[in-house]
Amino acid sequence: MCIPLENTTLYILQFADDQVVLAGDKEDLEYMTHKLKETYEKSGLDMNLNRTKYLCFGETHNNLKLDKDSEIEYCQEYKYSGVIFDTSRTDDKEIRSTVIQARKYIACLNGILWSKDIRKKRKLNIYNALIKSSLLYSSKTWRLTENNKRRVEATEMGTLRRSSRVSRKERIRNVTTRQQIGLEEPSVKEIEQNQLTCYGHVQRMAEGRLPKITLKWMPKQKRAQGRLNKNWMEGIRKAMNERNLNEGQWEERKQWSLGVGKHRTTF
Repeated sequence: MCIPLENTTLYILQFADDQVVLAGDKEDLEYMTHKLKETYEKSGLDMNLNRTKYLCFGETHNNLKLDKDSEIEYCQEYKYSGVIFDTSRTDDKEIRSTVIQARKYIACLNGILWSKDIRKKRKLNIYNALIKSSLLYSSKTWRLTENNKRRVEATEMGTLRRSSRVSRKERIRNVTTRQQIGLEEPSVKEIEQNQLTCYGHVQRMAEGRLPKITLKWMPKQKRAQGRLNKNWMEGIRKAMNERNLNEGQWEERKQWSLGVGKHRTTF
C-alpha cells in the first residue's frame, strides 16, 4: 500500500532501472502502472512484463490488467534487490533463504575448512570473505528474533567447528571454538552493531529527509490480535539497552560509534 508520510505520500521506490509502485488498492495500482507504462513508451523505453510482478498484502488477487494485450502476473513472493518480499509481511523467509545460501557455500568449502594443511587464520579469512558476507547480506533490516538468532549462530558455528576440526560430539563450548579460530564477536553481535550504526545515521539526518520520516512512520491499522511479532525498532531498543545507549546520543557520531561496539557487563 502507499505510505502517508506527514505532508507527503510515498508511491514510488526507485533504484537504478528498478521501480516499485505502491498503492492502497488494486484499481489505483492498475491506473498508476498503466500511466507509468505510457510514460516509458513516450521516452522510448519498454516495461519488462516478464520480470514485473504484482504482490498483494491481504486477499489473493488475479493478475494486474494493463490493457487488452498485457497484464502483470500476481505472485506471493518476489525478490527485489536480492531481498525476498512475501505475503507474510515478515522477513522470516528472507532470513531462512540467506542462511540456506550460506550453508551451500559451506558445503562447497567443506574440504578446505576441514583441511589440516590450511592455517586457522587463513580459514577465518575465507569465512569472512565468502561465507559471512553472504550470511549477513541485508541483515541491517532484519528482525532479530530468538529463532533468527539461532539460525545465524548455528550456521556460523558449523563453519567454525569445521575450521577448528572439532565435532559437535566433543561438546566444546561455542565461546571456546570462537577463541580457537580467532573470532572476537559472534555474527549476531555484528548484525546488532551494523543496525545501530545505520539507526544512528538515519537519526542524524535532517527532519525533512524521507528515510527519517519513514523510520518514524507507523501504520494506522490496528495490529492483529494474539501475540505480537517483534519489530525492528524493538530489536534496536534492546541492543541500545545492552550497551547503555540513550536517545539522542547518536548526535555525537564518534561517541555513538564507540558505544555501539561496547556491551554492558552483567554478573
